[in-house]
Amino acid sequence: MNRILWKVRNSLAFKVILSTVILSMGVVWITGSALNSRLSSGIKEVNLNSAVVEARSTIFTADYRFLLAQGEKDAIVQKVVDDVISSATTITSNENTREVVFIRSIGNTKAKNYEIASNLLDPKSIPASLSDRVRQGKDVTFQYTTMHYLSGISVPGLAIGQKVQIPNAGQYEMYIVFSLANQEKTLNLINTYLLIAGIVLLLLITLITWVVVRQVVKPVREAAQIAAEFTAGDFRQRMKVYSQDEISTLGNAFNEMAESLEQQIARLENLSRVQQRFVSDVSHELRTPLTTLRMASEVIHSSKDTFDPTVTRSAELLVGQLDRFERLLEDLLEVSRFDAEVAVLEAVDFDIVQLVNRCAEDLALVAKGRKTQIFVKSSEPAVMIKADIRRVERILRNLLANAIDHAEEVQIDVQIEASEHDVAVGVRDYGVGLDESALTRVFDRFWRADPSRARTRGGTGLGLSIALEDARLHNGELEVWGRPGRGAHFVVTLPRKTWESIDRRLIQLQPEDYRP
Repeated sequence: MNRILWKVRNSLAFKVILSTVILSMGVVWITGSALNSRLSSGIKEVNLNSAVVEARSTIFTADYRFLLAQGEKDAIVQKVVDDVISSATTITSNENTREVVFIRSIGNTKAKNYEIASNLLDPKSIPASLSDRVRQGKDVTFQYTTMHYLSGISVPGLAIGQKVQIPNAGQYEMYIVFSLANQEKTLNLINTYLLIAGIVLLLLITLITWVVVRQVVKPVREAAQIAAEFTAGDFRQRMKVYSQDEISTLGNAFNEMAESLEQQIARLENLSRVQQRFVSDVSHELRTPLTTLRMASEVIHSSKDTFDPTVTRSAELLVGQLDRFERLLEDLLEVSRFDAEVAVLEAVDFDIVQLVNRCAEDLALVAKGRKTQIFVKSSEPAVMIKADIRRVERILRNLLANAIDHAEEVQIDVQIEASEHDVAVGVRDYGVGLDESALTRVFDRFWRADPSRARTRGGTGLGLSIALEDARLHNGELEVWGRPGRGAHFVVTLPRKTWESIDRRLIQLQPEDYRP
């Protein structure tokens, strides 16, 4: 489920279709609302005008008949009232009903009472506000209401009324109440059809958008898939071009770029292979004369006491430079193994705390020569890990030697932290430090922050680069922090078991004692 949601959130086609549907829903809703409002207003206006004309005609006819009945007996007047009601009402279903209501006006004290409502319509269906306006006006007055029947049925209606004079009974209010059930049904039907039309329109818009987006996104998706295959090392894939439109232009440009990349990568791979072979061959070929020079230098060095002081010094320099040359060859051979991806781990179980202490003790004399000391602090007395002890020791010695070279006669602090899955070692010096711009290059091969210092002290410029490769070979990481005049902090984090990955950083890279 989460995978499906991830694909949906990261799908360009889904985003475009969703955006189009949401915008279309807004447009359809606004258009449908305006159309519905317009149609409703038109239907209500037509019905109202027709009802007002009918009501005015009916009330005028009733008023005329009441005028003719002036002076007649009550029985005749009653017959006129019944005839008016009979002729003005329609005895059909409630959906087409037209009812008549007579209500005695306030202040009428005549004894005879003609208050009546046709077809059991509740007289309270006439709003009091409409009754007030009818009494105060001379022309017909209308108001929308709800027709309540004594049988319990209620339908929407329109009440139209006017004052009339009933012979021998005084002033009354006559109302013609029109049922709006059919109008309500018509409006509901219009709303239903508008809703259906809106849904169908949205579906059509969604379908059209999907077809259009598919035509655009499909080549892009194909290009992304081919690019992924490029990343995996398959450079033979190309986009298929069928037409001459803009997408085809993109496909041709992509294929040309792929062709160029394939050629460039092939050229670089060939160059890399030549370079690796050259470094490896040269390193191996130099070991034979180096061995001969080493034997000859040891013979000369063993007899240096019998030589002239100048020759003695030359013998010492020869031995020192041969040592440096041998270290450089060893580093070059190790680099060639990393480049050829043939470096392997020989994992064993060992105590990294003991290893750190041994490295610190071995380099104690060198540190003393630089007028500094190494202090080791561990959160646990022993931390067992399974790793390549030779490579881990090389990492530690490189970090300690680098710290000694740059300590500027200030102590070096080594911190060891461990968790259930990881172990971290931090080497902190307080010497010259590093510029922020140098932090991205400190692990580059043959790069030195201060070339003159490195030449004086015999560095090859490969130590930190090899240390980083050794850490990553263990699925670990080597990180660095530094500021000019505030020293540097190197932290190596390794998994405690071979081939596992590190879970988290155990040592804060930026020291707590640092304040910008």
